[in-house]
Amino acid sequence: MMLFTIGAVVMRAAGCVVNDLWDRDIDAQIERTRKRPLASGQLSVQAAIFFLICLCGLGLAALVQLPVISWGVGIAALPLVVLYPLAKRFTDWPQLILGLTFSWAIPVAAVVLWQSWPPVGLWLIYAGCVCWVVGYDTIYAIQDMADDRLTGVRSSALALGSYIRWGVSLFYLLAIAFLAAGFWDLLGAGVWLGGLGLMTGHLAWQVCQIKTDDPASALQLFKSNRNAGLILSAGLFCNLLS
Repeated sequence: MMLFTIGAVVMRAAGCVVNDLWDRDIDAQIERTRKRPLASGQLSVQAAIFFLICLCGLGLAALVQLPVISWGVGIAALPLVVLYPLAKRFTDWPQLILGLTFSWAIPVAAVVLWQSWPPVGLWLIYAGCVCWVVGYDTIYAIQDMADDRLTGVRSSALALGSYIRWGVSLFYLLAIAFLAAGFWDLLGAGVWLGGLGLMTGHLAWQVCQIKTDDPASALQLFKSNRNAGLILSAGLFCNLLS
């Protein structure tokens, strides 16, 4: 568990550094991001690259402590980490790349646990997490819609436009459906259904609160997904104890 925590934290941080390196010129033009260390000039590119190398070294050190069978799956995440910051330049759906990247810890953990290729249920859970990320990061992107139009940055929020509530609803529904199918395949019926049901209610509440003209509200809705994750985790923990 500690190795997974270290790996997840340092690789998430590495992804943020890569993102800020690619976007430093764009970030300088956007109100929300212009004070970031690279965009504002407080941190040099050389220092950021050095920090990135250190983070990747820590991530590699954690990875090699895991069974050899998981190494290839872990390394496969690197292209996604690099691709995400570039995706917003050539696709309206960079949030999909983000979802694929952020959720990659699931197949890595599954390979370690099963010592073989992950079962279908795990891939369904992975798909559910990807859709969940696309949904909540679309909400997050509402904050930058005006600036993104000016700078040419693309996002699912801009692509959906006035249909953003419908779009987020679709991805959240897919997330719940995939998660339900995956957990059912692996666990069968159980207490986890209650946690997933409460999570569904929370996501529905988020959709009802979406306002494209209120960036502050979008940020709070995005952050509330922490609660959605805790609800699901509590349900799974109770299922483990039952």
